[in-house]
This record gives sequence, C-alpha cells and structure tokens, in this order.
Amino acid sequence: MKKLIIIFIISIITVSCNTGDKKDEKVRYTQNSEEINTLKEAIQDYENGDWESYRTHFADTAKMYYNSNEAKDINAVLASHKESISGLSSYEFTDGQDEYEMVVTDDEETWVNFWGDWQGTIAENNSMIEIPVHITARFIGGKVVTEHVYFDNSGIIAAFEKLQANNAMDSINNQKN
Repeated sequence: MKKLIIIFIISIITVSCNTGDKKDEKVRYTQNSEEINTLKEAIQDYENGDWESYRTHFADTAKMYYNSNEAKDINAVLASHKESISGLSSYEFTDGQDEYEMVVTDDEETWVNFWGDWQGTIAENNSMIEIPVHITARFIGGKVVTEHVYFDNSGIIAAFEKLQANNAMDSINNQKN
C-alpha cells in the first residue's frame, strides 16, 4: 500500500510539473520565422538591385554597421552598395551554403543571423571574388532597426589592385609601342 501511495504522489508531482502548455511558450530559437523571411527578401532585393524594395525592409531610423562601429543610415548604405557593385558584371550570395537563425534574447530582443558566401565578378577582366559574410539584424515590428554586416573585403581590394596594376602595365606597354 505504501508503494502505491508513493507512486501516486510521484505521478501527481510529475504531472503538475508539466502542466504548462507548450503552445504558450515563446520561441527563443528557430530557423523558420517571418523575420528570417524578411531578411531573405532583403538579400534577394540586394541581389536584384531592387533598391526601393530593399529599403522597405528597414525602419526609417535603422542604424546599419558595415565592418565598423560607425552607424550609417539606409541612404548611405544604398549609396555604398551601388558604388561597390558598379565595377562588377554580376554579384550574388551563393545558394545552398547559407544559414539563417532567429534568436530572442533574455531582454526580448529579436535578432536574425545569416552566414553565407558572397560572389562577385569584376566586369573588366571576369575575375571572380568570393568572400564569407555574416549579417545580424535586430527586428522590431517586422522591420530591421539595427544591422551589423561583417566581411573580409581584402579579396575585393586585392582583385581591384591587381586590375589597376595590369591596366598600368598595359598603358606603359602601349606607350612603348
């Protein structure tokens, strides 16, 4: 009889500890959310050069950091994007290797992280550049309010320096002829 009472008490304790409805628990980590879809759409708009649509994914007051602690606004970022792709015949994030996740912090901030590889082709000599990129974006009300983008741009700089050096050599050789 004592064993039956002990089993009954343990059962009640176990059931009472698990009475919370899983549907009521807030998702703190996921790889599938509206915010992730929004970041995917922003990246697609970037790849398509659809700057007006790209702009719609960001709050008007968004602070954007690109390899820097100095914030830029959306207008400065758009100008920078347009300038940085002007010498390219194509550019994109490679498909298949990218990863997305959404995290809700202990302070209830919603952040989406992206890891992927960016590829670009220099128009003048068709040389390809590939660099890893990490984006982390804070969302409020479905819009990005803070964005940090990290990438190693040394490959881009080296490729354009090589192009300039080749152009300088071609110019010297043309003057000799």
